[in-house]
Amino acid sequence: MYLKSIEVHGFKSFANKIIFDFHNGITGIVGPNGSGKSNVADAVRWVLGEQRVKQLRGANMQDVIFSGTESRKPQGYAFVAITLDNADKQLPVDYAEVTVARRLYRSGESEYLINGTVCRLKDVQEMFYDTGIGKEGYSIIGQGQIDKILSTKPEEARELFDEATGIVKYKKRKKNAEKKLEEEKQNLLRVNDILAELEKQLGPLKRQSETAKEYLKKRDTLKTYDVNLFLMEMERFAQAQKDLEEKTIIVQNDFEDSKKAYENCKLEYEHIEKEIEALNEGIDEKKSSLTENALQKKQFEGQIAVLKAQNNSALANDKHLKNRKETILRETEEKEGQKEEFLKEKYKLDMQLSDLKGVLSDAEESLESVQQRIFDLNHSIEYCKNEIIQLLNERASTKGKIQRYDTMLEQVQIRKAEVSGKILSLKTEEHENETGLEKAKRVFEEVNAIIRDYNDRKNETEQQIEQHVKALREYNHLLETGQSAYHREASRLESLKNLTERYDGYGNSIRKVMEQKKSKAGILGVVADLIKVEKNYEVAIETALGGSIQNIVTDNEQTAKSMIQYLKANKLGRATFLPLTTIKGNNIFHKENVLKETGVIGVAHTLVKTEEKFSVLAKYLLGRTLVVDHIDNAIALQRKYDQSLRIVTLEGESLNPGGSMTGGAFKNNSNLLGRRREIEELELNVKQLSVEMEERKAQVEETKAKRAACYGELDEINEKLSKEFVKQNTAKMQLNLYQQKKQEFEESFGKLKSELTELETQIQDITTSRKEIATELKGSDIKEKANEMSIARYQEELVEYQAKEVERKAEVEELHLQNASFRQKREFVQENIHRIEEELKRLAEEEVSLDDTIEHSKTDAQAREEGIAELEAQIERLTILSETMEKEKAALTTKKEEQLVKNKDFFDKREQLSGRINDLDKELYRLGTQKEKLEESSENIVNYMWEEYELTYHEAIPMKDEQFGDRQELKRSIAKMKDEIKQLGNVNINAIEDYKDVSERYEFMNKQRNDLVEAEEMLMNIISELDEGMKRQFTEMFGKIQVEFDKAFKELFGGGKGTLELIDPENILETGVRIISQPPGKKLQNMMQLSGGEKALTAIALLFAIQNLKPSPFCLLDEIEAALDDSNVGRFAGYLHKLTKNTQFIVITHRRGTMAAADRLYGITMQEKGVSTLVSVNLLEADLDK
Repeated sequence: MYLKSIEVHGFKSFANKIIFDFHNGITGIVGPNGSGKSNVADAVRWVLGEQRVKQLRGANMQDVIFSGTESRKPQGYAFVAITLDNADKQLPVDYAEVTVARRLYRSGESEYLINGTVCRLKDVQEMFYDTGIGKEGYSIIGQGQIDKILSTKPEEARELFDEATGIVKYKKRKKNAEKKLEEEKQNLLRVNDILAELEKQLGPLKRQSETAKEYLKKRDTLKTYDVNLFLMEMERFAQAQKDLEEKTIIVQNDFEDSKKAYENCKLEYEHIEKEIEALNEGIDEKKSSLTENALQKKQFEGQIAVLKAQNNSALANDKHLKNRKETILRETEEKEGQKEEFLKEKYKLDMQLSDLKGVLSDAEESLESVQQRIFDLNHSIEYCKNEIIQLLNERASTKGKIQRYDTMLEQVQIRKAEVSGKILSLKTEEHENETGLEKAKRVFEEVNAIIRDYNDRKNETEQQIEQHVKALREYNHLLETGQSAYHREASRLESLKNLTERYDGYGNSIRKVMEQKKSKAGILGVVADLIKVEKNYEVAIETALGGSIQNIVTDNEQTAKSMIQYLKANKLGRATFLPLTTIKGNNIFHKENVLKETGVIGVAHTLVKTEEKFSVLAKYLLGRTLVVDHIDNAIALQRKYDQSLRIVTLEGESLNPGGSMTGGAFKNNSNLLGRRREIEELELNVKQLSVEMEERKAQVEETKAKRAACYGELDEINEKLSKEFVKQNTAKMQLNLYQQKKQEFEESFGKLKSELTELETQIQDITTSRKEIATELKGSDIKEKANEMSIARYQEELVEYQAKEVERKAEVEELHLQNASFRQKREFVQENIHRIEEELKRLAEEEVSLDDTIEHSKTDAQAREEGIAELEAQIERLTILSETMEKEKAALTTKKEEQLVKNKDFFDKREQLSGRINDLDKELYRLGTQKEKLEESSENIVNYMWEEYELTYHEAIPMKDEQFGDRQELKRSIAKMKDEIKQLGNVNINAIEDYKDVSERYEFMNKQRNDLVEAEEMLMNIISELDEGMKRQFTEMFGKIQVEFDKAFKELFGGGKGTLELIDPENILETGVRIISQPPGKKLQNMMQLSGGEKALTAIALLFAIQNLKPSPFCLLDEIEAALDDSNVGRFAGYLHKLTKNTQFIVITHRRGTMAAADRLYGITMQEKGVSTLVSVNLLEADLDK
């Protein structure tokens, strides 16, 4: 198995689709720094499943997608595919060729494919187990991983040895088994929990299930009892209902007959009743009329009596009214006299009140004046007392201020003395600092002058280096351009040679014949190989030759014949042969005048070159064809010469005799005639480019030497500058220190002077303030005495005014009492006046009313006399009418008595029928009630059967048992069964099914537990077997690796000793591995004590030892020999060649020795900024050609 190709598209700097084809042996990948070489290793690591972004030199996984340049847009996805030859079936798949691909989209979606089929990462990893291929294997060693192998802890280097000893897949299996074992343990815990819970449920459910079964059994027995009782009751109800219906029909008929007889009697009775009613109405009418007449008569008599009484009363009333009028006149005169007296008294009181009001007002004003003065005196006394208290408080505060000022004055004077002392001390220090500052300035200037001199020299050297770097960049650019052109031209040359040797572009039959050229001497070649033509005429001549360009030229007919037979025998197709013995050069163009026409270049055979012996062949194939510069001129010629010429143009159009034209675009640009010319040109170019590259390399080496000399001089200057910079920094620090001290002195002087000035100001302010406070104290004493005198004066005056206030209050009180008495008397007089006026008004109104009443009384007396006469006439008329009505009433009464006798017989008969109907109605109601009760009982029992058993009567009939004949006995059995069921208590009917389900689940889970226990034991056995197998294999393979490592170490170092040791041999599967190196002539030492090159070579020796012992199908090495010197690179390359017997190597390198060892080189460049491109050279095939 080996790596056939890598396809990269959109991965990191590979924007375009690029395919790397590989063969067995060593393939080198070269190119300048940053061109994208290491991206090839990243691509292989990525497609094999690398998930760690840091290993791919990115920040996140999307960084592997081409991110675009200034002129290119970013790609939407990254794609990498590796194709491996699996003819030896080393990979566990049934394919001779296996392609593993990975695609990542910018959206984050990712997929893996094996031979175009989507798969999992796990599938990819498992396929490469124990092959050395994989992201953790030893088939891909990237930049920095060599150091990592040796610099990591022994435990961290374990992965490499696990892969090398082939126990990785067993560890994976063990890990999976342990994971499954843990899962099984967790499952077992869950199953045990479930079983414990089920065991808790089983006991109660079993008891509940047994109770439920007994309940169901009794319930079935009860159902049998209930059904048979139900059938008996239904039969009894049916019989009783039948009897009731028969009785109801008899009673109903009797009821109907009685009802009809009653109705007839009722009609007769109603007729007599109507006659009696008519007679009663006549009698009543007569009685009513008589009563009405008697009432009217009595009414008229009463009215007469009333009228007569009214007349008598009116006469008496007239006399009374006249007496009352005389009384009113007397009372009015008396009231008028009383009113006059009261008015006089009111006037007298009003005058007294007016006089008293003035006196009262003066007294109240005098009292208010006295009270106001008392208030003012109290306020003044209080004010003076407050003034005294305030003065006392101020005096105490002022005395406190005097004490504080004395203390402050003492402190300020002490501070003033201290500041004066500090100023003297600072002046001394300042003088010393000035001397040191001047000295530091001189030293600093001297050092600066030296540094400036060195900087000038440094700038000159850097300018020289910059010139050398610029020149080197130009030379490198020219070298890279030349190398790129060289590789491109060499690749093109190789491709053309391959095409030529393989006869690409020719028919299959042609290629098969030309393969026989070495064994068949008579085959001279195809026409295209025998004709040379200038580049300008290649298209025209190839068009002129047409299919003849692939004709095979032989020395004679016999050779052609044998080749035709060869093609027939092998069924390889057909071919045209041109034997030189039969070809005649008679096809000569004779129209000389045509050659002088516009655009005619010449006859085709004159524009080609051949060996002398093939000149006839050229004339035969091209002797009658004209070459013209342009199709327009060709068309003009054809017209002029009547379509008789065969013409081709420089662009490939063809005009044939007869007028046909051929032209258009070519399907391919094989240009068979130009191949040999292009090969010769490319050989010259490659040779010239090789010479130019050697010259450029010499210029680069010379410039590098100059640059190295400048760098040496620059290092010397930098070293001196560093020393001077140290001196400069010291001097500068010293100078800054003195300057800082000077500034501090100035600041301190300023502060101390300001403080001194401030202290003097404070002393002056304190002295002034103390004098002011003493003056304040004297003023305070004077104010206090003045306030005390004022208080005494105000208190004397206050006592005097308080006595006056008492006198004034008594006077005002007396006046208020007099005023109240006068007002009360006036109100009493006013009320009497008002009362008398009201009485006078009433007497006047009463007098007018009496006059009106006397007048009306005379008129009414006359009207009453007339009414009495009319009423007496009405009474006479009513007496006559009443006598007539009495006679009519007697006749009607006699007739009524006759009808009543007749009606009594009908009434007795009707009452008898009514009683009969009532008795029959009650019987019907009783029978109906009994029927309803029967129906209700029937319905209740039917409902009971439905609710309890969901049985109808018809469904219950088939369940009847003839052994149950006694209804009462059956009822007792039912009651007994219900008691037994009740004694069972609460019954869970679902417990039967629940117990069954839980039992089945318990059995199932118990079986599961047993299976899990067996699985756990089996997994533990598997893990134990894997551990034993891994220990055995690791021990065996590790011993072999130790031996191979020592061999490889000695060969690469040219002696010495390489040793591998297990840190903890007891824990063989987890222990770390210590790598010990003893280069030739040195003691055995730890890896950390080795140089970088020795470390790298030790790690390479370890990798090569593993490859020797367990070769991986391919190995990709990314600049692992970078730290080696040239001699060690040679040993590395030599050993690499030894390993190619079993392993294919792809080496990314910068080292010339490694490049020389490679069979093929791929050049990676960035002709476009940010985009890697590929150039390849097959060195192996080039060597074979030489």
